[in-house]
Amino acid sequence: MDVGHFTPIEETALLTEYARALDSRSLRPILGDTLADEVVGKINYDFAGLGVIASVVCLVALRAKMLDERIRAFTTEHPDAVVVDLGAGLNSAVFRVDPPPSVDWYSVDLPAVIKLRDALLPRRDRSHSVAASLAEPDWTDAISGDRPTMVVADGLFPFLSERVVVAIFRHITDHFESGMFVFNDYGTVGRIKRFASLVTTRKRMFRMLYGQWGFGGFKDAHHPETWNPNLKLVEEASALHEPDVALFPPMLRVGSRIAARFPASARNTRILRYQF
Repeated sequence: MDVGHFTPIEETALLTEYARALDSRSLRPILGDTLADEVVGKINYDFAGLGVIASVVCLVALRAKMLDERIRAFTTEHPDAVVVDLGAGLNSAVFRVDPPPSVDWYSVDLPAVIKLRDALLPRRDRSHSVAASLAEPDWTDAISGDRPTMVVADGLFPFLSERVVVAIFRHITDHFESGMFVFNDYGTVGRIKRFASLVTTRKRMFRMLYGQWGFGGFKDAHHPETWNPNLKLVEEASALHEPDVALFPPMLRVGSRIAARFPASARNTRILRYQF
């Protein structure tokens, strides 16, 4: 499949899929998503030229595993649930989680990404694709709002403006009656972006990521409750505190364990979960 027509923002879906593929090739995988490796092998794209580093591979895999675990717990408790994956890209979480057959799973992304997704991923009953921009409120038009709903976003919000992020937070509880909203977060990212600008000439990956970073983030995990009081924080968990850090390469493992002792570093790799 050729993706030469992809815009820079659409290309970010390729980067995260490649990171999951690289993890699956590891002798000690964290996520072990072999389907991601199969998908990457079918795309005509210079993945190696991205220069994806080990820390990105490990953290992408670990945050996906953490999100999978929370989705699996929700769909086990609510076998009639709806799962909505925002900015789904090529993510094969529906196959990894393997929810009950009564669960409807919606993957939402830009039309070009959804077209590629539908061409490359296997078909699955009650798995639906939604080609839409999250900047527009009509992305929920085809999704039922009267069942318990898990809304998930993996690696999405940095590439949106704060205005769009806030609108999504508000729209979720306007449309869906009850459920959970879970996503990965990076804390405040201003300093990260400034540091990244020093190395963008070395790695295409950094140019792709930080060159499009539009959301400044937040320090206090309760801050989104000021955007939408119908959301209540129920969990703040850092990937650096997970047992799977033991699977990181030696130097990265040591560095991660040291970083985990500092709240600012732990916030850069956190999973946040809100109930509504």
